[in-house]
Amino acid sequence: MRYEEYTIEGRNAVLEAIRAGKTIDRLFVLSGNQDGPIRTITDKAKKMDTIISYVNKERLDQMSQTGKHQGVIAYAAAYEYAEVEDILAAAREKNEAPFILLLDSIEDPHNLGAIIRTAHQAGAHGIIIPKRRAVGLTATVAKTSAGAINYLPVAKVTNLSVTIEELKKEGMWFVCADMDGEIMYKLDLKGPIGLVIGGEGEGVGRLIKEKCDFIAKIPMFGQVDSLNASVAAGVLAYEIVRQRLN
Repeated sequence: MRYEEYTIEGRNAVLEAIRAGKTIDRLFVLSGNQDGPIRTITDKAKKMDTIISYVNKERLDQMSQTGKHQGVIAYAAAYEYAEVEDILAAAREKNEAPFILLLDSIEDPHNLGAIIRTAHQAGAHGIIIPKRRAVGLTATVAKTSAGAINYLPVAKVTNLSVTIEELKKEGMWFVCADMDGEIMYKLDLKGPIGLVIGGEGEGVGRLIKEKCDFIAKIPMFGQVDSLNASVAAGVLAYEIVRQRLN
């Protein structure tokens, strides 16, 4: 298994991590803050034998990576990345055709966090990200995901192209978002599917695009030439949901 140490910031993110059973080594709380949400967090942390330190705002500000700690920062022992097989197993356990998002060079943590949140709500079974030229599961990602990071498996692979080929052997089809594709409403996106979303600047890389079975175009009518990566992921993910429900 691969691990990446990280901090968790913000009341909702910390509380969701505790509820999900994440191991919290240490909790830093703003001194004198005993309102309802903070008390709930500290009470649950005490039951887990977590070390709680009450510190001043300056200390929390220095520790914070997001600048939005809301008076609480947790040090998680580690975040465990899933394996691709874990994602396929999650689909089998639900007796559903696999629905996986593959992210090609997403470097903005806010985009990754938003995509994780949307993917979880859309019923995806997991997300696959590359080791290089991509953001990992940082504190900002965890906070932006609004807790979804605790429930959706995220696998990290060396080569997305190779992973796509391996998943094709499992019967999966792949669709990527690109303005040169066919309007998404004309595509059959049912069944076991992988949705490939490209990075903020260059989109899906040529080699990855060539591996995809479909190229989907999101209809747009404005003067700018693209959507934010997380928005594009949401639009296409819910088109897949719509087709699955029909």
